[in-house]
Amino acid sequence: MEKNVLAQRIRAFRKLKGFTQNELAQRLEVSIAVLGAIERGTRKADEAIIVKISEALGIDPEELEPSLVSARSGRL
Repeated sequence: MEKNVLAQRIRAFRKLKGFTQNELAQRLEVSIAVLGAIERGTRKADEAIIVKISEALGIDPEELEPSLVSARSGRL
């Protein structure tokens, strides 16, 4: 998935769930600068941070990054 699409989905879900960037950054134990860069698409979000973000937002990681479905099923 293109970085900007992932960035937009993270931002949209964060807002939908009612979190500010600062609140989500605190839950993720990252700086607001890191989260902001991920949401702008200027910093690559690896699978581990995508999983942490999805857990903090109460959604499945695949809702943020659909390609994780195929990547995870290939590791079984």
